[in-house]
Amino acid sequence: MSWCTIESDPGVFTELIAEIGVKGVQVEEVYDMEDATFTNLNPLHGMIFLFKWQKEANGSEVVLDQGAPGVFFAKQVIDNACATQAIVSVLMNRPSIELGPELTTFKSFAQDLPPDMRGLAIGNSAQIRNAHNSFARPEPFAFESKQATEEDDVYHFIGYVPVNGKVYELDGLKEGPVLLGECDMDKWHEVARPAIQARMGRYSAKEIRFTLLALTQDRLQANEKRVSQIASKRLAIQARLEGKEGMDTTDLDDTLPEDMEDLLELLEGLDDKEEEAKRDLQQEKAKRAAWKVENVRRKHNYIPFIFNLLKELAGADKLKGLVEAGKKAGAERAERVKASAAKAKA
Repeated sequence: MSWCTIESDPGVFTELIAEIGVKGVQVEEVYDMEDATFTNLNPLHGMIFLFKWQKEANGSEVVLDQGAPGVFFAKQVIDNACATQAIVSVLMNRPSIELGPELTTFKSFAQDLPPDMRGLAIGNSAQIRNAHNSFARPEPFAFESKQATEEDDVYHFIGYVPVNGKVYELDGLKEGPVLLGECDMDKWHEVARPAIQARMGRYSAKEIRFTLLALTQDRLQANEKRVSQIASKRLAIQARLEGKEGMDTTDLDDTLPEDMEDLLELLEGLDDKEEEAKRDLQQEKAKRAAWKVENVRRKHNYIPFIFNLLKELAGADKLKGLVEAGKKAGAERAERVKASAAKAKA
């Protein structure tokens, strides 16, 4: 079965990852590459870079033909699958991520395969393909797929991920992972950033359409945990101030001071932290709700509704009038544009 093209959107990829069975992972768009941005994204599992593909001259990067120890790399052998393949490649290389039964079984099966067979295995995974194709746009007609030409706009996704103290670029069109350098695992973006910026620089003269996406922890779960921890800390402080012992503090992110004044100061500071955490939680819930609505709209087939609407309008002899009104409005708009252009020229 073929793979469809899908929209590059954080809400799409977050739901796609969940449909594959992966838990605790969210996708966020990155608008700048400042340190503060990456700090807010911690823990940063990996990054996906989308760009308009252009033929490259052979560079000086280190390509490991047979892969590197511990690196899961797959060649892209399936058309239109590069977005999902880039995401899956990042997920496979982060042991801290809960992959779920499907990807866990798939990784066990594919990790000993050569890169081209891994790419083929991804293409033949029914769950991965079905999750990907669930975001196909409904089309009124079926067109025969054709090979892209040099005149077509072809977009490509590549991944950036830290593995065993090193940062790799995972480009399914290359023969192997590209070693970018050694890193501090908590600041691995500092090694990936120059490579991404260099790639942007190579294309910026002709192309400015880039998208950088970050795979990070599920922010809804993280913010719910923050609110819960603050509530637990408040109860623990109040219990200690009242001289009560035996309060469970295992959910707290740090230990409580013994001094009463320090406890009171800490308790006063919790109000602002709780307000901030609840505000962040509500913002995340609103964002998820908006993503859900947009994804439903992406997947819904409006064509039968439009067809029947036009049919009913024609049956009520209203379609012709609407067409004529549309033509008139279009002509008036064109005249306004023409007059505005003439005025600007004068």
